[in-house]
Amino acid sequence: MREVKAKKFLGQHFLTDLSVARRIADTVDAYPEIPVLEVGPGMGVMTQFLMQKPRELKVVELDYESVEYLRRKYPDFEDNIIEDDFLKMHLENVFGGPFVLTGNYPYNISSQIFFRMLEYRDIIPCCTGMIQKEVAERLAAKPGTKAQGIISVLVQLWYDVEYCFTVPPTVFNPPPKVQSAVIIMRRNSRQDAGCDERLLVRIVKQSFQQRRKMLRGSLKGLMPEGHELGTMRPEQLGVEDFIRLTNDIDRARGVKN
Repeated sequence: MREVKAKKFLGQHFLTDLSVARRIADTVDAYPEIPVLEVGPGMGVMTQFLMQKPRELKVVELDYESVEYLRRKYPDFEDNIIEDDFLKMHLENVFGGPFVLTGNYPYNISSQIFFRMLEYRDIIPCCTGMIQKEVAERLAAKPGTKAQGIISVLVQLWYDVEYCFTVPPTVFNPPPKVQSAVIIMRRNSRQDAGCDERLLVRIVKQSFQQRRKMLRGSLKGLMPEGHELGTMRPEQLGVEDFIRLTNDIDRARGVKN
């Protein structure tokens, strides 16, 4: 069977090491009782191990060539292969309930995938898979580190992030120019943001977009006159700090209005 040629515009780097593929597939066992949706299965190197697990599995693939390859390789699995763009799907309709999200995610859209996950956090209690090491470090970053950024705070608001292991470029075809890493994100117990969520997102984004500035400078347009934010910079704040800051700004704006 002719192999699929990796397409640069889709950010494809096909995993070739079966032992690594099995290790990534096994991360879905963090939530063993619910179905699994694999994003970007390519030629099915992870899929073959996911299929061995006693649970419902579906895969979503945008690349028509990969879809045709999977249909030929796994004819009995054809009804579980979804040819679609994950970022545009109505995920509530895939299984009709909660599922684990996993995959060897395309580097060029991995952050978009995780923001999509946040939109569906009520039905995605766990997300695992492989991404660029730099992105994995940002997802797991703690306050006070240079890696912390927008995605760190917004994901950690709803998920506990575990950095599992690093994967070298040599196990891919074609090899990427960067290292990769495998992560597990488990939904935490938070039921609501504890503040105005839209305002929180705005504050986090505005803070890190001007991360070299002190918060009193980067958030000057949000904070009414007469209210000081001090000399803190965004990377010094954790999730709870941003929640408190959001509530402080919300109250101060209410007083002004």
